Amino acid sequence: MEYNLFIKEWKNKTEQINSKLSDYFLKECGPQSMVLSAVNYSLAAGGKRLRPLFLLESNLLCGGSGIDDELVFSFAAALEMIHTYSLVHDDLPAMDNDKYRRGKLTTHARYGEAMGILAGDALLNLAFETVSAALSRQKETTKLLAGVRAFSILAEKAGVNGMIGGQVIDIEMTGAKNTPIETLNTMYDLKTGALLEAAFGIGGVLAGATEETVLALFKMAKKVGLAFQIQDDILDCTSSMEVLGKPVHSDEKNEKITYMNWYSVAQAKKIVESLSKEARDLLALTMEHGGFVGNPGFLDLLIEALIDRKF
Repeated sequence: MEYNLFIKEWKNKTEQINSKLSDYFLKECGPQSMVLSAVNYSLAAGGKRLRPLFLLESNLLCGGSGIDDELVFSFAAALEMIHTYSLVHDDLPAMDNDKYRRGKLTTHARYGEAMGILAGDALLNLAFETVSAALSRQKETTKLLAGVRAFSILAEKAGVNGMIGGQVIDIEMTGAKNTPIETLNTMYDLKTGALLEAAFGIGGVLAGATEETVLALFKMAKKVGLAFQIQDDILDCTSSMEVLGKPVHSDEKNEKITYMNWYSVAQAKKIVESLSKEARDLLALTMEHGGFVGNPGFLDLLIEALIDRKF
């Protein structure tokens, strides 16, 4: 696929996700309307929508219908809700205390700290409400069972053995200069990689992929997740508020342990490139062995494009 055509397709796919995601916004009425407004504000803040995009692409890759399948998109929407809630809570004064994200005031800066906490809580609950409602409408046993397994993956990867576990390690590592890099890698695998594993894996499961193929998707996601987070570390040192949409040098300010504690920008960049190549090689190998039935071109270029992302 030509690069310019890929960029156009990426933009179109993101716009499609944003359009369908708007169907899940809450009606802002009643005495609790403030938190409903805060939820919608958080979810509408934009971003790359990578997690739903990876879920939809892995589903297509394994022979599913992608965005046109209501159950599949309900999981994509739920994943974005969980990711958004994690950002809302990450930005809180007790965590990273950030005032801006994606060029806008963070939820707590706009609505107050208490409402920021509750908006995050509401987004997490809304994610599982969304998926359970879609599951309740399934009539086909095979699809329902796949949905139940996907639900289990979503819950696990968002929980204490997934994203929340990674956030705990992140907090406990803050200021600890002698932290082993293995602990940092574990934190990144959980805090960032877990939701990406959910995206790749759920897409495959809902398409009826084999266990071997789902395992390959998990492995790809783990490599993409680590590469993505290391690139975040690089951007925090090298980017600007205008480009990134959030404060830079915040890791240093908050005494966060990152790859910059061990490597130069150039060295870290090579690690990102290596991990991304490993993910792309695994994609090609699984395709070669018949694990995927869809066209891997877009997903392959998306992983490559993330190496040089600026935001």
